Amino acid sequence: RMQGWSVLWVPGTDHAGIATQAVVERWLWQQRGLRRQDLTRSEFLEEVWAWKQRHGDEILRQLRALGASLDWSRCAFTMDPGFSRAVVEAFVRLHKAGLIHRDRRLVTWSCALRSALADVEVEPRALTGPTALRIPGCPQPVTFGVLVTFAYPVEGGDGLELPVATTRPETMLGDVAVAVHPDDPRYRYLHGRHLRHPFTGQLLPVVTDPTVEPARGTGAVKVTPGHSSPDLALARAHGLPLVSVIGDDGTMCPPGGGWLQGIHRFVAREKVVAALAERGLYRGTQDHAMTLPMCSRSGDVIEYLLKSQWFLRCREMAERAREAVTSGRLQLVPKFHEKNWKMWMDNIGDWCLSRQLWWGHRVPAYRVGVPLAGSPPEHPDGLWVVGRSEAEARASAARTLRCPPEELQLQQDPDVLDTWFSSALFPFAALGWPEETPDLQRFYPTNLLETGSDLLFFWVARMVMLGQQLTGCLPFSQVLLHSLVRDTHGRKMSKSLGNVIDPCDIIAGASLQELQERLHHRLLDPHELTVATEGQRRQFPHGIPECGTDALRMALCSHNVHGDDIRLDVGTALSYRHFCNKIWNAVKFVLAALGPNFVPQPPEEMVPQHPMDQWVLSRLVQAVAECGRRMEALEVHGAIAAVHHFWLRSFCDVYLETAKPTLRDPATAAETRRTLLSCAELGLRLLAPFAPFLSEELWQRLPRAPPAPPTLCLAPFPDAARLAHWCCPRVEAQVAAMQEVVRTARALRDVFCLGAARP
Repeated sequence: RMQGWSVLWVPGTDHAGIATQAVVERWLWQQRGLRRQDLTRSEFLEEVWAWKQRHGDEILRQLRALGASLDWSRCAFTMDPGFSRAVVEAFVRLHKAGLIHRDRRLVTWSCALRSALADVEVEPRALTGPTALRIPGCPQPVTFGVLVTFAYPVEGGDGLELPVATTRPETMLGDVAVAVHPDDPRYRYLHGRHLRHPFTGQLLPVVTDPTVEPARGTGAVKVTPGHSSPDLALARAHGLPLVSVIGDDGTMCPPGGGWLQGIHRFVAREKVVAALAERGLYRGTQDHAMTLPMCSRSGDVIEYLLKSQWFLRCREMAERAREAVTSGRLQLVPKFHEKNWKMWMDNIGDWCLSRQLWWGHRVPAYRVGVPLAGSPPEHPDGLWVVGRSEAEARASAARTLRCPPEELQLQQDPDVLDTWFSSALFPFAALGWPEETPDLQRFYPTNLLETGSDLLFFWVARMVMLGQQLTGCLPFSQVLLHSLVRDTHGRKMSKSLGNVIDPCDIIAGASLQELQERLHHRLLDPHELTVATEGQRRQFPHGIPECGTDALRMALCSHNVHGDDIRLDVGTALSYRHFCNKIWNAVKFVLAALGPNFVPQPPEEMVPQHPMDQWVLSRLVQAVAECGRRMEALEVHGAIAAVHHFWLRSFCDVYLETAKPTLRDPATAAETRRTLLSCAELGLRLLAPFAPFLSEELWQRLPRAPPAPPTLCLAPFPDAARLAHWCCPRVEAQVAAMQEVVRTARALRDVFCLGAARP
């Protein structure tokens, strides 16, 4: 904006479907002893909206406190009516294009949340061997990283058996076969035979499949299609039944009930192993390195359950997104993210859009029923139609079934859409899409997206794919991905650890007592609260000192966001607070030197004659050029370093000291005053993007040549090309030599302990 561009930065928040619903459910239980199921859907949604009114603007409050230059009149929320219309429109268009479809597949499922998740919401946890973990809903820690071997008796085999090894013995109740490699000589005699299930009594066929790896485990693989993607593919290839034995809540639900009905799946694991041992079929346990899929939101172990869900085909969109980066139309900064981008796009699968929640955008799809006839015979799973409204969906169903619309019964899908689906529409939906609004025509596509590197696939990739699909162009041309902000010790910030830092606490300061009281208002379980309280006491034993907004902004900007994770240290913000004091005192000195009758001239017109005036203005040009280069390269840390070095090392440490005697000399005082004003005025403009409050306050106090803009935000940003006449390498070299002489003399004085007492 200071460079003359028309700049729009739209503020907005998403509805955070899973996280918000989980928090509100926890609040209802703690405050009222109510579960979500005790309320109707509309009653629960009223509670969520009330919670949003109390807490939903916290991020916006923090952004305001940080001085973010946003257009608050355009503030967007993904559940706003206009945004919700855009979500429905996007779903309908993608469905008509054949990209959204309904299918019964294995989905990644969080039993703690009782909802499906996207694959990118699964965090793989590598285990090198036996590892005990606490799992939500399980009464005791569960040991993972072990391989259990048991045997299936061969039917009519007179004591013959087929051993199998598994990390999930509880799922053996859902086994429908055992597979071996067709060329494995150990099991060739079992081809075509059957095994007797020890608990259900059912006969399980021994099938041969080339995908089985003879060297892994026993070389025989139990086939559990209801809970394993490879097993599902194998079962479908051999026409085997699909059986599920784990319910949505993570408890066992074997067909027909039975002795494990309703038992937590990991408690059932121990019971199954014990029962196998009683029947003489347990063959041992061994350590086993494995990767455990974890829910990134709940900490639960992911289950794979067969569900009918809505999926978005991503392959073609991903190819276009990949090409955008390889062609250079989309620039990822830093560049090393391109490798991960290409790899992810090359291996992308369909995106599961359905979430089994109440808070969110309800899927605009309707199941059609025909009175007396039920589901149409050609649609045994029910006919599903999609529409912008129920009336539109009813008309579509009537055309498909060739019957009067009033005879049809429609029931909307109770599921909601993944929050990231609506968030992916933000660049254009926030500007009025699907309407061709003036904002959309003027500001879309945008130029730059800045976000955390951990959102590259959650958000950035989805925005690029849906932006190109729905609008025909990239939503932005540059993406700056900053490193993760961690605590002083390099740990990820977590409420349960008590190391989350509210920026407002650094700005205004907070005592340890205030921090602890705030912690007790968060919805943490007693164990988490104890750990968080102790963690907070260790990290902030004396609370957080008041640093101010500008100091926090500069502390954050001083980190190289292109590199390793950022370790946020309050001490860094405190040092920038001292830097702010230095600038304040420097400008105070300038104002005193100028006096009340000083008549300012445009600072760029200054023509210095005195060597030190030439030197400081030459240093200012170098700082302006370096700042400009770094900002163009999105290297904010380099830009603020240039500004910091000019103010501290060139202006305060050197020039102000040399200006004191020249101000007392009538022959040089006038030029020194003009140089002081030029440095202060242009230096504050240079500082404004990083420290807007301090810069604005001091800039308003400086005398300015008319016509002057009403605010520093609208003053032109210093341009190195317009200041090139100040560049003076010869004088800079001379002053550098002088400084080196001074440094050497001071060093010698220290070596020989020379001073006033010992000249």
